[in-house]
Amino acid sequence: MNRPDHEDTNFFVGKEVERTPAYGKQTLFVVGTHPVDAIEVLYNSLNCEHIFFGANHSFNPVKSVDYEAWEAMIEYFLNKGIPCTLDIPVSVAEDFLEGGLVEHDKFIPQIRIPLPYIKQWNYNTMIKLDDKDFASTNPGVWCHSLHDLMDRDHYTDWSEYNGDTKL
Repeated sequence: MNRPDHEDTNFFVGKEVERTPAYGKQTLFVVGTHPVDAIEVLYNSLNCEHIFFGANHSFNPVKSVDYEAWEAMIEYFLNKGIPCTLDIPVSVAEDFLEGGLVEHDKFIPQIRIPLPYIKQWNYNTMIKLDDKDFASTNPGVWCHSLHDLMDRDHYTDWSEYNGDTKL
């Protein structure tokens, strides 16, 4: 992710601004994988209430060993009762379910679905939550109006991402 002034950082701290269950919490943002003891020291010293893993689109596993490293790191904190979010690209959503993180009550999976030029789609545009094939893994499909999904209560302006501090 090309976020100005965050190119060379592994950690930053601030309030969670995205409208997730952790909204407004003091959050440690983690870019990439790191030893849990280093993360824990920062989390405790900064009085955080939540950890956001995969910051700056850094979760991009290729091999099973990549998934295992991320899962072990995040599960360590979930087992301590700490709410954790992971920013998951939709391209790996199915593979991600092979792990056990989604079974934790404090885990917030955030599936990232890029949709460039969203404001150029007309009022009739629909988003379809589909299956990988007809009647394959889901009981059906869900269709939502793009216009309704873009409700102001769920919107985060880019300017709200400026309140964090690089570590």
